[in-house]
Amino acid sequence: MELFVEMDEPQFKTLRELAMDGTLSQRDLSRRMGLSLGRVNYLVNALVKKGYIKATRFKNSRNKMAYMYVLTPKGISVRLTQTYTFLQRKLNEFEMLKHEIEVLRKENGEFENLNEGDRRL
Repeated sequence: MELFVEMDEPQFKTLRELAMDGTLSQRDLSRRMGLSLGRVNYLVNALVKKGYIKATRFKNSRNKMAYMYVLTPKGISVRLTQTYTFLQRKLNEFEMLKHEIEVLRKENGEFENLNEGDRRL
């Protein structure tokens, strides 16, 4: 089994959404994620091909054929690993943003000190 797999954000979010609700249609998934239907179709097919999800047909409440997506054991494992990786990446981005905000505040404070009487900013 693969120990570490790097996923891009759309792949990770697709896997997360399907883990929460495997009965979502690709159209509903595309609306929820803000991606085109074609992009979602590509992402879902890639996850199926990698063995992370399995698609099975069923009749939905409107008596129409639809797909249900189920995470495989491999998909569950990858989702857990990717959740940790994604969280670490977002925490690092957050720390960098906090630092950048602090630098900008200091720069702005220095600028305000130079122009004490001028509060047009």
